[in-house]
Amino acid sequence: MMRFIIHRLNAALALLPALLYGALAAFATGTACAAEPATREPHIALILPLDSPSLSRHADAVRQGFFAAAKVAGKNAPQMRTYAVNEDILTVLTIYELAVESGALLVVGPLTRSGVAALAASSVVTVPTLALNVLEPDSPQPSRMYLFGLTVELEARQIARRAFEDGGRKAFVISDATALSKRMRQAFIEEFARHGGATLTEFSYGEGQASLGKLRDAANLGVADTVFLALDFARARIVRPYLGNALALYATSQVNIGAAGALAAHDLNLVRFVDMPWLLQPDHPAVMAYPRPQFGGATDFDRLYALGIDAFRVGLDLLRESRDPVLDGVTGNIRLTTAQQFVRELTAAQFVGGKIVVRAESRR
Repeated sequence: MMRFIIHRLNAALALLPALLYGALAAFATGTACAAEPATREPHIALILPLDSPSLSRHADAVRQGFFAAAKVAGKNAPQMRTYAVNEDILTVLTIYELAVESGALLVVGPLTRSGVAALAASSVVTVPTLALNVLEPDSPQPSRMYLFGLTVELEARQIARRAFEDGGRKAFVISDATALSKRMRQAFIEEFARHGGATLTEFSYGEGQASLGKLRDAANLGVADTVFLALDFARARIVRPYLGNALALYATSQVNIGAAGALAAHDLNLVRFVDMPWLLQPDHPAVMAYPRPQFGGATDFDRLYALGIDAFRVGLDLLRESRDPVLDGVTGNIRLTTAQQFVRELTAAQFVGGKIVVRAESRR
């Protein structure tokens, strides 16, 4: 049954516990449980790291959104099964093959970058597969694999385009040493340059008065018109007061932590950013169609829940081979590129007087 795994990793498979051969969920509850391999039956397979100690809550938020969208779809929703995996790539490949052997017509997942990369590099992708993350540039991508996720690189590129459209031509970029910040920084610089903008200077984040003083001095020179904050909320909040009000300030959704940062949002006054309609436009009909669970103010889980909703809708279109050019999703306006990646155009917003204001030129 496991042709790929048995051929390549026969010795390792002998050590796998029986539980790795399936964690299926009934559609009625959407909760995963250990089970024997199921009989072959057509279904959508949702593969998530529900068995990962560090990612189980994140995966469950995606699962909740996925099944919420299926419930709204009603009789139009096909049978679905949830397959729980951990972060081990061998497990991901094994469970993927199990899902296909059990009759999966469409696979949604994995969720992690490593899982998606391992699946893309394998030879097991034989049915349409909607991976919930992206691949590194120039990585192999099977013809039946499509990519869809919440990638900050896409947000940084959108912000770079908006900055240029707003008249920005010369930018300062502020980043830190984290991998996430580096990805945002690189994506912004590349996209801004592609449209004709230039990055004059880069600053490394620092909380010391010397570092912050350099930012203040640079902002007052008048040589730049744009600043991109490749930072999260906490660090952007510290940096923002040293940048004055003369420069156009931009960031990604990383600066929006929802109600939890309401009091501190004054510190981010005039910072422009993009985020999904699920968080910025709760009264929009497309958003109001779905139940809104409470995650204790943790916007990361809200975003993953929204990802689950749109993953179901995109997956259903893939299964039916009847895709619209643009899907009005709760995570953004979604379209498919020639590289088989679903990209999202997010809603533009700005902090004004401690509140979030959706910008007039936004998508809705």
